[in-house]
Amino acid sequence: MVHCNGLFKQNTIKLQEYNFTLAATAERFWTIPNILSLYRIVIFPFILLLILSGKENLFAVFITISLLTDFLDGLIARTFKMQTNIGAKLDSWADLGTYILAFLAIGLFKWQEIKPHSLLLYIFTVAMVSSYALVFVKFKGLIGLHTYMFKVTGYLQGTFIVILFLAGFYLLPYYICLTWGILACIEEIIIISILKEPKMNVRGLYWILKSKKR
Repeated sequence: MVHCNGLFKQNTIKLQEYNFTLAATAERFWTIPNILSLYRIVIFPFILLLILSGKENLFAVFITISLLTDFLDGLIARTFKMQTNIGAKLDSWADLGTYILAFLAIGLFKWQEIKPHSLLLYIFTVAMVSSYALVFVKFKGLIGLHTYMFKVTGYLQGTFIVILFLAGFYLLPYYICLTWGILACIEEIIIISILKEPKMNVRGLYWILKSKKR
């Protein structure tokens, strides 16, 4: 009888620990940064519909909101230590969706302004698609590298897109954001090639090489 009571207590403790783990996992998922990333994923079809319907002004409003949430989710996650693996993946998928929307909108609404300077945009597109293709082939999905260079790319290109649709086309920010973006994509391609297994929030190539020397 004593033995049975001991087993019962052990099982009860294990069950409590299991429930606690599940609760902790749920708490880690339903964080403000993850909710902001989920917003960008959920709103994707609606913004796509705005683009296909030719509603440029409404698109400009909603893409600005999406870009703002992209800035806020990273800031909040870093400031309040809410960075998680699932959050990194959600953010990567949300970023991919935002890029697709931006490319479509530029092609439909702003191509006449961009066309004379489109070579750099083509180079960036090839570099970015190559980095995504490589990570999908090697690791079967997005892994959320989140390098510093690509974070800056997001800020630069997000600012350019907001300016483009709310104020008009300016050549200098166009060249700056795309040139930086190409360099960031090249860095990611090198990092993906070096990595033997998926790794998130790697900061940059310097830190990858530094860790390999240890």
